[in-house]
Amino acid sequence: MALNNFIRGAVEIGKSMGVTLKQFATKPVTTQYPEEPVPLYPRFRGKHELRRYENGMERCIGCMLCEAACPTGAIYVEAEQNDPNNPHSPGERYASVYELNLLRCLFCGDCEEACPTEAIVLGHEFAMASYNRRDFVLTKDVLLNPTEANVVIRPD
Repeated sequence: MALNNFIRGAVEIGKSMGVTLKQFATKPVTTQYPEEPVPLYPRFRGKHELRRYENGMERCIGCMLCEAACPTGAIYVEAEQNDPNNPHSPGERYASVYELNLLRCLFCGDCEEACPTEAIVLGHEFAMASYNRRDFVLTKDVLLNPTEANVVIRPD
């Protein structure tokens, strides 16, 4: 009986060592970020971005639907009337103040779905570390000028 247990245990140890030895032959999955781009899925939800039209006008029309759709209240929008001589957006209004608190954000994408002009989108930037809490409140200027993420989109 004891010999059978010994043999069975030795076989199981041999199987587990085989798995370990097989992993020695495979290439490591570590990415040397930021030198190498990180592969992300196409539907990855990263740092928010405010989009513009091709002519440079802001897409945000100040409707505040993103603010209403946010389950945590991370978005604050203050709308003003557009100046007909110098419009900011194609609508009657534009967002004079647009703030997004990343510390409260769940990255759920409800703001993106609620926007009728596709002004707010969740980009691919994920490196958002900071020592200062105020850096996590993104203003309109920061959201309109996003940084280019060092990522490659991998297939689903």
